[in-house]
Amino acid sequence: MLIAIFRQFFLLGCMSFGGPAAHLGYFKRHFVDTLNWITNTRYAQLISLSQALPGPGSSQVSFAIGVERAGILGGITAFVGFTLPSFLIMVILAISAHQFDAVYYAIIAGLKLFAVVIVADATLSMAKSFCTSAVLKLLAVFSTLALVLLPVLSTQIAVLVIAATVGAIWPLLKLGEANQNTNTDTKSNINWVALSLFALLLAISFAPLGKEFALFAPFYQAGAMVFGGGHVVLPVLQAGVPALSDDQFLSAYASAQAIPGPMFTIATYLGAQLNTAQPLFGALVATLLIFAPGFLLMLAFQKSWLNLANKPRFASSIAALNAAVVGFLAAALYSPIWTSAVHSWLHIGLVVVAFAWLRLKKPPIWWLLILFISVGLTQHYWAL
Repeated sequence: MLIAIFRQFFLLGCMSFGGPAAHLGYFKRHFVDTLNWITNTRYAQLISLSQALPGPGSSQVSFAIGVERAGILGGITAFVGFTLPSFLIMVILAISAHQFDAVYYAIIAGLKLFAVVIVADATLSMAKSFCTSAVLKLLAVFSTLALVLLPVLSTQIAVLVIAATVGAIWPLLKLGEANQNTNTDTKSNINWVALSLFALLLAISFAPLGKEFALFAPFYQAGAMVFGGGHVVLPVLQAGVPALSDDQFLSAYASAQAIPGPMFTIATYLGAQLNTAQPLFGALVATLLIFAPGFLLMLAFQKSWLNLANKPRFASSIAALNAAVVGFLAAALYSPIWTSAVHSWLHIGLVVVAFAWLRLKKPPIWWLLILFISVGLTQHYWAL
């Protein structure tokens, strides 16, 4: 079982371009639609829980899927499988950062256009699944507009609170199918061991325990307190790790955009840069620290969250949270994904054609990947 989990997540880790929004689309297509490892309802519940907690949303969902299949070892296996490809690539890029040239950034430009198509596809797919009533659609639109007009952390938290409240008021808002496989064991409650460990490590991260410890403590703090995924974690880490330059942070961000897997592996690059004498060790410590708090929180609340979801009003809140999440993805599609990638009518044409091709013909993802890398390189050499 563990080998099967590792294999499936490793393969996805090798091809999951496009950031958290795209990853959730990949997971749904692979684990819900194709492998039938979990139901659409269970998957929706895991997404809503990941969005309500700080940490890397898509990685938390992958961890939770592994836990559903084979317990804590299954969750750890899923995390290792999904993260290993991007971890190894980021270590190599960090070590050889001084050798980067214009071709590398040309490839990144092409991959940003690729991300637009993938995130648009994921947003549309999830909207069809989660926005199944007029109220849910209005919540998704409200969420999108709020985050586009005021893209700050407090807005995201406020939208989640409003959505959950609306869902509780409208008890007829339910997920579309029965929770046939939901664990109804009333003894399943909050995992206090995981929650206590999370709180203890957070407290320790603020303690003055030496220079080396202080270098890496901000990675745990960022993973414990940041909502919104990889794009949000960049400025938090930049403020918490002043030992690195702006150029190093921008290179880390560009590299995370260019490779498959979770964007939180930006910590891998930065950890290697912090410890140039032992870059692999620094990368490993930073990576584990930034992912750990989100996984501990997921483990702490996963069972109680799923059991509460059997209650009608709580199920309504989950449905409303899912609709708000669709708005989050739509807002992210606009900014920073669209605004940082699309700069001409030619780009718009390429994105529209590729999106239509993906929706109608469903080609292998790597075909689109090669196409947009070629576009980036062509733009580079044409300009020369």
